[in-house]
Amino acid sequence: MSLTTLPEGLHQPSLLQTLALVAQPIEFLERCTQRYGDTFTTRVLGWQSPPVVFTGNPAAIAQIFTAPADRFELGKVTHVFRPLTGDRSLMMLDGEPHQQQRQLLMPPLHGDRMRTYGQLICDLTRQVIADWSLHQPFSIRDTTSEISLRVILRVVFGMTPGSRYHQLKQLLHTLLESVTSPLYSSQFFFPLLQQNLGSWSPWGAFLRQQQQIDELVYAEIRARRSQFDPSREDVLTLLLAARDEAGQGMTDEELRDQLMTLLLLGHETTASALSWAFYWVHQERSVLKRLRQELEPLGHDPNPDRLAQLPYLTAVCKESLRLYPIALISQPRKVKEPVEIGGYAFEPGTIVIPCIYLAHRRAQTYSNPDQFQPDRFLHQKFSPSEFLPFGGGSRSCIGAAFSLYEMKLVLGTILARYELVATTQGTVKPERRGITFVPSKNFRLSAIARRSSPSAVGIRG
Repeated sequence: MSLTTLPEGLHQPSLLQTLALVAQPIEFLERCTQRYGDTFTTRVLGWQSPPVVFTGNPAAIAQIFTAPADRFELGKVTHVFRPLTGDRSLMMLDGEPHQQQRQLLMPPLHGDRMRTYGQLICDLTRQVIADWSLHQPFSIRDTTSEISLRVILRVVFGMTPGSRYHQLKQLLHTLLESVTSPLYSSQFFFPLLQQNLGSWSPWGAFLRQQQQIDELVYAEIRARRSQFDPSREDVLTLLLAARDEAGQGMTDEELRDQLMTLLLLGHETTASALSWAFYWVHQERSVLKRLRQELEPLGHDPNPDRLAQLPYLTAVCKESLRLYPIALISQPRKVKEPVEIGGYAFEPGTIVIPCIYLAHRRAQTYSNPDQFQPDRFLHQKFSPSEFLPFGGGSRSCIGAAFSLYEMKLVLGTILARYELVATTQGTVKPERRGITFVPSKNFRLSAIARRSSPSAVGIRG
């Protein structure tokens, strides 16, 4: 019995498909799955686009995640990030170089090592919210973005407040805000727009900004090499000490590229995921009440280890990630060798994309999939191809465990310190911000009471 080469799919011109996906990605995916099922073919990579197959089917996703590595090319599909992350970024590598860099990066972001950062994350959170004014509506997205950036600078870069820290923080904030703009970010997708016509041109301004960031990052790397302190526990220190099987450490260029990768993948995504968690908690009163009951015994200054172990807090964070994951899709795979997936035989050149959004909204997997129901994560264990907010397989997000850990600590710390209410006007809708979706700008919160007087936090940033 011969297998069908491609699933059914759109027949519109490639340009129209591409524009529809770029303009309204969620609506595009939902229309396709309603018409063709949970696996369908598109042409969304230009007028000579290869077939691009999206799938939200858990069985097909499991096959993609477990297929032999030599069946796919991955680094080439993520070329749009290259100007930001560099050639040696984990995202750009395939095969053995990818596995080697991944092994060096994994230890600081998992297990006991990760938990050493818990108190710092809680302290930085309390520092950011210490000056909140009562009864003044504010954007929780601005707060979570500031917390996330400070966490990365302290935990990943290992930088303490000072001249270089503040310069880099300001430059990174400007860059991260810029890349979320559709007009600004479009130049990364279209090489023809990457023309350096001086600092007044968009690409020239980006290159100048990137150069300023690189100068500060390389200066930090050189300073830390020359005065290496093995007792420090930040990610940069651990990477400076790391050695591969041949006893080789990472070059300055490799360190820079991996630090920028962790920044770009860890900042916007965690901040956006937290925004949704705050939205859902304050949208569903029964959820907030139950969460407060779980937090209450821990006091206004909860221990990070105890916070991270709270089952309902964990379920709330996971359900937030299910409904609006940090990215709509897992990393695309370009077929290198013929491969059979979900009853289809894909030829070399075909792009296959595990679609996180569709997998998470699948009624066969999740009852009432459009409803926020944290209890589902208390009563059922979902497979890695059913719940995959950070992707999966050998290309899963390297900071997945850290991101969920940070979410729980930030959400728990803020709710233990303040009583918040939603002061939203109108209907909140998902709004694109870079590669993520966040609650629309009309979602506002207001602090109506401090649950206890904030204790002095011995950090400044």
